[in-house]
Amino acid sequence: MASWWQRGIIYQVYPRSFQDTDGNGVGDLRGVLDRLDYLAGLRVDAIWLSPVYPSPMKDFGYDVADYVDIDPLFGTLEDFDALIDQAHRRGLKLILDYVPNHTSDEHPWFMDARSSRNSRHRDWYIWRDPAPGGGPPNNWLSHFGGSAWELDADSGQYYYHSFLPGQPDLNWRNPQVCAAMHDVLRFWLKRGVDGFRVDVLWLLIKDDQFRDNPANPAWRPGDSPVSAQIMLYTADRPEVQQVVADLRRVCDEFEDRVLIGEIYLPLERLVAYYGADLSGAQLPFNFQLLQASWNARGLATLIEDYEAALPAGAWPNWVLGNHDRPRIATRVGIDQARVAAMLLLTLRGTPTLYYGDELGMFDVNIPPELVQDPFEKRVPGIGLGRDPCRTPMQWDGGAQGGFTSGRPWLPLDPDYAVVNVEAQRSDSTSMLTLYHRLIELRRSSSALTLGGYQPVAMTGDLLAYIRHSGTERFLIALNLGAEPHAVATPHEGTLALSTYLDRHAEPISRELHLRANEGIVIALS
Repeated sequence: MASWWQRGIIYQVYPRSFQDTDGNGVGDLRGVLDRLDYLAGLRVDAIWLSPVYPSPMKDFGYDVADYVDIDPLFGTLEDFDALIDQAHRRGLKLILDYVPNHTSDEHPWFMDARSSRNSRHRDWYIWRDPAPGGGPPNNWLSHFGGSAWELDADSGQYYYHSFLPGQPDLNWRNPQVCAAMHDVLRFWLKRGVDGFRVDVLWLLIKDDQFRDNPANPAWRPGDSPVSAQIMLYTADRPEVQQVVADLRRVCDEFEDRVLIGEIYLPLERLVAYYGADLSGAQLPFNFQLLQASWNARGLATLIEDYEAALPAGAWPNWVLGNHDRPRIATRVGIDQARVAAMLLLTLRGTPTLYYGDELGMFDVNIPPELVQDPFEKRVPGIGLGRDPCRTPMQWDGGAQGGFTSGRPWLPLDPDYAVVNVEAQRSDSTSMLTLYHRLIELRRSSSALTLGGYQPVAMTGDLLAYIRHSGTERFLIALNLGAEPHAVATPHEGTLALSTYLDRHAEPISRELHLRANEGIVIALS
């Protein structure tokens, strides 16, 4: 029998931006709790919460100062327990972000580690002497710009940080680190958490010889600074697979939990994180739709390559948006965002939605004086900041979109007066209504939930495939272009859904008629 994470739909909540209940302009756990009925009504199956641990917030919670508590900004452990309880009462699972690559420099472990070369926690982090001529030990770069090495003047050694200097990397070659971080998982699993999304899973192990990374000849000015190198020695090291297997083993101590990995790697390397005999992450996040050019032929190849690369028995997954990448409506336009929704919710595998995408929210232009993202502050002017896709959820047309009674930590899009939950609930052709209809159709169909995938040959701007289970079959046809198309087909059936939401139960016989930017689902005879 399929697990809930195979049948279900995951919905990412960025807590800072979902719902504020205390008027400080930052979302909180009580806000998520207050909006559980909305999520249950959308009929998603699991909520993934971005980090809510105590943190100095240099990277908005991805710099963890205590892995087993809740930051007062978001509430208390009691609030978290209430959220789990109420989510479970509504049939919703809760997935917690797990940040094992690095801590905050204010974590007690690191504060002890930097107190002395002989301190108990010194080897819990990655320390090196300066290079023979002085300066950083090697050429490794930070993902947030500049060297990945920071000099600790008191001890005369450098420590390694994949991201900010305030985020020192843990040493996962140290068994004590492994044991302590496994206990972190158990702490939350015992509280009822249903699984974890593991931050930067592919970065957890670094080369033990500290060799220089080679230069990337494809790098161009304006690209991410870290991509100036091929991260041969700082990412996707062979030893990381054992680390992943061990994390999975801890999760398997508890019934029916899921381990999801954040992994930005080429397809052939991504699928390795399912592990030998599927002993790794059940869902190594598949970011192909986040990174691909939006054209039918490229997407068709991408889908087929992914299906072919999956290990035997591995379950696929698809991600259309997240807190690090531009929103889908910004990437492809609002018309194609509707087509993208149909693609996401009819492909084989577990889909992950990003809050607000079900409304067609756009990235918001953040004035320089309001920029919050440390990445943008360290590498300004090349458009890599993540603030634009993290703006507050747009609940209604009232003050601050119903998100807060105070001043929001990031500005809302001026379109919130019309692009909001309240307005779209009453609009039979809205993006939100489309998501409701797609999810309802998916949940009612074994073919769309757990069935097989069969590509259908198309040309030009058309993408098509069949989902099937037993005698139930659906043909999905998507027009990724701005011109209408008619195409002959051997299939007959009945139109189940159009992205325009104005066609239903039409007989389909021998020819498909697709309007510009239209996707359709056909129940085949």
